[in-house]
Amino acid sequence: MNIGPHRLPNKLVVAPMAGVTDRPFRMLCRRFGAGLAVSEMIAANTALATTRKTLKRADHSGEPAPISVQIAGADPAQMAEAARRNVDYGAAIIDINMGCPAKKVCNVAAGSALLRDEALVGRILEAVVGAVDVPVTLKTRTGWSRDHRNALTVARIAEAAGIQALALHGRTREDLYRGDAEYDTIAAVKAAVSIPVIANGDIDSPEKARAVLAHTGADAIMIGRAAQGRPWIFREIQHYLDTGTRLPPPEISEVRGVLLEHLDDLYGFYGEYQGCRVARKHIAWYTNGLRDANAFRQAMYQLESTAGQHRAVADYFDRLAEHGSRLDYAQ
Repeated sequence: MNIGPHRLPNKLVVAPMAGVTDRPFRMLCRRFGAGLAVSEMIAANTALATTRKTLKRADHSGEPAPISVQIAGADPAQMAEAARRNVDYGAAIIDINMGCPAKKVCNVAAGSALLRDEALVGRILEAVVGAVDVPVTLKTRTGWSRDHRNALTVARIAEAAGIQALALHGRTREDLYRGDAEYDTIAAVKAAVSIPVIANGDIDSPEKARAVLAHTGADAIMIGRAAQGRPWIFREIQHYLDTGTRLPPPEISEVRGVLLEHLDDLYGFYGEYQGCRVARKHIAWYTNGLRDANAFRQAMYQLESTAGQHRAVADYFDRLAEHGSRLDYAQ
């Protein structure tokens, strides 16, 4: 699919996830075959523009093109300025967050809270599209609540405003991440607009990826939580779409190397103190469901140095390899 002048190599997109899709994670997912990786959201509030967190989120050094940056806010002028600022930092695509259900975002009338005010949705989209010369995309949900689903209306507003691709999570804000994703709604939106539509929600296997593409007619799929601790899911999905067959689980030696390299990237990106702490959740995701993982994680959480953490992970995977050559989550 195309987003403006950018032709993506496949139909696989990494979802923007706060606290997850930092530069090390985005680059890792791209290496495993994701065609595009959207950054974690950057607040449009100008008071936060120079904080350490915002500057880290705007760091794209060495990242493969095209770079897509998500911005979040509720003021059209601030959102326009944030778009310009992030283009200056290297963004080739600006993505607008109208999908985040988190209370701290919705409480300031941003994210999916914006779906309650369709007029404001239009003003924000028009302001951002008019502010930059790069493509602008939108990530949203099916509505504010089950009684107020307005994805079709928002999609038409987006198309009229010049939005060049729409990612739709198949749940309302009220649903958070509960229940099943509404693929029928995504299909209806795809049929109603001419811009590319990206289906998002509950896509956690190669089989599910193919089924969602077939059911919705979407131009691409967006993978979020299923990629946490499993960045090779993009490789697995692409292989299944190409061949109809599943790849075997990755070898333990490969996962050991991938995780240790991921840790090194996190340590280099965040530094000793924060890097050690950010790495904990990634290690937990990588090891979830594996042999003796609970005991390992409890011990790992107590480690306060990157060197100790790195060594513990290497030793854990060395022990796993004594029981077989490939990952076995059933253990």
